[in-house]
Amino acid sequence: MKVDVLLGLQWGDEGKGKVVDVLTPRYDVVARFQGGPNAGHTLEFEGKKYVLRSIPSGIFQHGQVNIIGNGVVLDPVLFKEEADSLEKSGIDIKKILKISKKAHLIMPTHRILDAANEKLKGDAKIGTTGKGIGPTYTDKISRNGLRIGDILNDFEPKYNAAKAKHLTLLNALGFNPDLSEIEPKWMEAIEYIKQYELIDSEHVINKLLANEKSVLCEGAQGSLLDVDFGSYPFVTSSNTVCAGACSGLGVAPNKIGEVFGIFKAYCTRVGSGPFPTELHDDTGAKLRDIGHEYGAVTGRERRCGWIDLVALRYTIMLNGVTQLIMMKSDVLDSFETIKACVAYNVNGKEITDFPFSIENNVTPIYKELEGWKTDMTRFKCENEFPAQFKEYIKFLENELQVPITIVSVGPDREQTIIRNK
Repeated sequence: MKVDVLLGLQWGDEGKGKVVDVLTPRYDVVARFQGGPNAGHTLEFEGKKYVLRSIPSGIFQHGQVNIIGNGVVLDPVLFKEEADSLEKSGIDIKKILKISKKAHLIMPTHRILDAANEKLKGDAKIGTTGKGIGPTYTDKISRNGLRIGDILNDFEPKYNAAKAKHLTLLNALGFNPDLSEIEPKWMEAIEYIKQYELIDSEHVINKLLANEKSVLCEGAQGSLLDVDFGSYPFVTSSNTVCAGACSGLGVAPNKIGEVFGIFKAYCTRVGSGPFPTELHDDTGAKLRDIGHEYGAVTGRERRCGWIDLVALRYTIMLNGVTQLIMMKSDVLDSFETIKACVAYNVNGKEITDFPFSIENNVTPIYKELEGWKTDMTRFKCENEFPAQFKEYIKFLENELQVPITIVSVGPDREQTIIRNK
């Protein structure tokens, strides 16, 4: 048995949570493989809206096993708040959620370090969410991190040693934080985590595969935020591409099956960093308003622009995408003309390969397509699609050379159309 991987192909916020929720009935297990609580996955169904930050988006369907993998960084306080909310909704989360012992812990001082680092960067700030993600991954790579498994054995001295290192660094930077209020709450959340089944997730997942159980691997953020292949340095701190599922769950590359790549029918970005197709006009504002483009976790306005096929071809290549899933198609329902970036003009030269840097002298080259001017939110099947929308899909599939198998026409679970390919 092989694992299937679902991930975002743009700068995050593509709608991964909804699609995981829709696909979960096909699987026995859903496993999150990287990222932290800076990633908000929004799900809507039965008139309710949920935002998940660390817990896999398969938590709502039929009692499947959900796993937080070793590649995830976990904030105990935010995790407890999220879990408490789900329990109030009637979900027996302790029964179906398992946590990798090798996942790293976000400490209170990590969050303070995150804020301090951003403040010191001034105008060059990256636009971090301030959740402590970067400093936690920094400690992981420098071999100074605390892991979930550490809470089971001699935890206090390990925690105090890590905290002392952070405080020394913060003092050197001119910061003298008071932990008296936040630290007890964090320790309380650590005790709460002990109520869950803490596992060696790499063994568990591989044994599940050996027993012919189906596994869906859920990624966070988007491929253009990958620490190696994204728009560096305006990226996240983990590998958001398909290879991250291997290292974030302990799955061998030859165990990867289908790769679902999710993208919006247009493009958005949160925070700082280059964005070639960004629109600073009424069209960009219209996309933001119709698409409700505000961060699920931060509430920040998302920058909006036309779809970028240069970037999409790049991330499809990096991930080995086998199926495409297009989200928020309905946001474009009222537009007379739809634009798609098919190439870049860089210093007077037309290119179609995503370059080393997209920060300067990059001008998008657009192809214009006729809009469909139809309210698609009520549609239930592909046969109802207007001719212009069918042409848009055909154009994208021709440009990207991968089939679009699922189309979303609204935020609700039911507003998802599986195409007859």
